Amino acid sequence: MGTLPPPTASTARIVVCPSCGGDSVYAPTNAYRPFCSERCKQLDLGAWASEDFRMPAEAPPIDGPYGDPRTEH
Repeated sequence: MGTLPPPTASTARIVVCPSCGGDSVYAPTNAYRPFCSERCKQLDLGAWASEDFRMPAEAPPIDGPYGDPRTEH
């Protein structure tokens, strides 16, 4: 297994930070990649932890076999 050479200006890529939209260096030297900073990385982690990122889903109908019994009266 070989080791990778350190990133240079020609091997490091500049990508868009998914949190703030600013420039971010996508290289092993950036400990927060693909984010630009620790702050952006922590904001994204917090959004995942609070379930801000989720797939939209329709709730089953109340009269369906798997409705939420807490909301049925």
